[in-house]
Amino acid sequence: MAEATKYKKEYIEVEVHFSADGTMLPRIIEWEDGHKYEIDRVLKIQPAPAMKAGGQGDRYTVMIGGQQRYLFFEHSPEYGAEKIGKWFVERRVG
Repeated sequence: MAEATKYKKEYIEVEVHFSADGTMLPRIIEWEDGHKYEIDRVLKIQPAPAMKAGGQGDRYTVMIGGQQRYLFFEHSPEYGAEKIGKWFVERRVG
């Protein structure tokens, strides 16, 4: 019997641009090994759960190198805290 694919949250560095209306738009993501990838375009922003890895936040549907990917922003539970949240992707384990 095949084992189900498992995923985990992988927290990553993200360079962000804030538009004049306050919209937070990710521009570049950086993996833990230092590789950087430019986000070509943000297609959609919506509140949504990370269905594979668990968690809740804003799901950014983005284009990176011509491929559609999901990037999540997990809000800090402490309103007004210095750290407003963290970015993560769902990474396959094993």
